[in-house]
Amino acid sequence: MLRLSLRPSLALFTLVVAGCARPATEGETRAEPQAAPAATPAAATPAPAPAPAEPAAARVAGAPLVFTAPAGWSSETPSNTMRKAQFRAPRAAGDGEDGECVVFYFGEGGGGGVDANLERWCGQFAQPDGSDSSAKLVRSERSVNGMKVHEVELAGTFVAETSPGSGVRVNKPDFALRGAIVESDHGAYFVKFTGPAATVAQQADAFRMLVSTVR
Repeated sequence: MLRLSLRPSLALFTLVVAGCARPATEGETRAEPQAAPAATPAAATPAPAPAPAEPAAARVAGAPLVFTAPAGWSSETPSNTMRKAQFRAPRAAGDGEDGECVVFYFGEGGGGGVDANLERWCGQFAQPDGSDSSAKLVRSERSVNGMKVHEVELAGTFVAETSPGSGVRVNKPDFALRGAIVESDHGAYFVKFTGPAATVAQQADAFRMLVSTVR
């Protein structure tokens, strides 16, 4: 019986396979798989720069002051030459009359000092308990457009004269005052807002805005 041996063939096959997987020789570099390059993020588009704000108009030295009426207020023709501007503020619900705001100017050095005018304003109010109105006066100061402004608040019974020097006085209980004295380079301007207390309180922010617009 004829017997065939497979061992030589198996050995030859092993040798051939091993020869195909030989290591790299000196001077050769085996290529390694490369990772895909990371995607470059798109550059962000810069936001446009905001347009520069328009500069506020500078006030001309020595020029008469100008006040701008708040929304809802109406401008009126001044009733006499001492009044440089006159405004009417709408009344609060339940009040019997509107508020009145008047700007007085008596020329450079005219009208007296700040304290003298505040004393005069206090004399136009009586207190229900008989106390001195000057003790109830609330004062503050600030700067508007480079000018010093003295602001005051007061309430009580309004007893101002119907006209200066007349000796005849009104009698209006539960009234209030918001006032401002603006020291300009050509004299003081006196801004006086009076009316029923509820109306004056309701229009307090509007009055402050009026003073803030002076230029």
